[in-house]
Amino acid sequence: MTYELFSGEPAYSSWSLRAWLLFNRFDLQVRTTWVDFLDNSVAAQMAAHPPARTVPALRLPDGTIVWDSLALAEELASRHPEAGFWPSNSAARAVARSLAAEMHCSFSALRNDCPMNLCVAYRDTPASDGLRADIDRIEDLWAHARAKFGAEGPWLCGSYSIADAFFAPVAARIAGYGLAISEASSTYVDAHLNDLAFRRWRALAVARGVVLPWYSRDYPRTEWPGPATRPARAVSNGPSVNAVCPFSGKPVTHFAEVDGQTIGFCNPTCRDKVVADADAWPQLQTINQI
Repeated sequence: MTYELFSGEPAYSSWSLRAWLLFNRFDLQVRTTWVDFLDNSVAAQMAAHPPARTVPALRLPDGTIVWDSLALAEELASRHPEAGFWPSNSAARAVARSLAAEMHCSFSALRNDCPMNLCVAYRDTPASDGLRADIDRIEDLWAHARAKFGAEGPWLCGSYSIADAFFAPVAARIAGYGLAISEASSTYVDAHLNDLAFRRWRALAVARGVVLPWYSRDYPRTEWPGPATRPARAVSNGPSVNAVCPFSGKPVTHFAEVDGQTIGFCNPTCRDKVVADADAWPQLQTINQI
């Protein structure tokens, strides 16, 4: 048995994003099972996997369930010490652990006022005193970590770590709601928006196209602030430049036009996630014509 990650809807489930990034960024194989937020309560859908009642939850290869995202992160770090989930430098590791722990239990105003929604972006978002206090604290934390350990790259404590995965949804909220931050903080947010693993998760959200109206806000909308994507669209027919799907190796049945060339895929999800962001998927590099 491999790892199985029970995940919420990718456009909205910030905690699921954190868990998924840990596998994707650190090259661990996992099977993702989506929990439908429109079906039944999450607790009811997770009843077969006690004691989990929320997502994300992880089934370990021996069948054990880990039902908290911070515990999930620590368990992966313990099982895969070679992967580099935490910084190797002891001081940087201590700060990274503190960052992840504070993220895990804080910033309720940001969570409540600006629920994550990776399929829309807003401008002119009103900032309550609580929201502004949360943003100020987050910026202080980022500045502290970056000043001590982040000088050689875009991440908080050196190489990408659990701390960065935990703050990825915060970056998405700040960008998606157009919240005012410093230039230094904007650079860190942009690192997340350009991160290929983050872009793959967002592409899945766009491809799935699930709309949960209770997460919407009545603010003016604007374009998503991430990097521009290649021109791509779904098309009805081939022929395609490839005979098998670049993701599964199965025969192609669905098609997309990417930069004027027709690519084949084995199902509509494979097609639609490429249409959402073709540059996010290294599997396309197997198709020499692209």
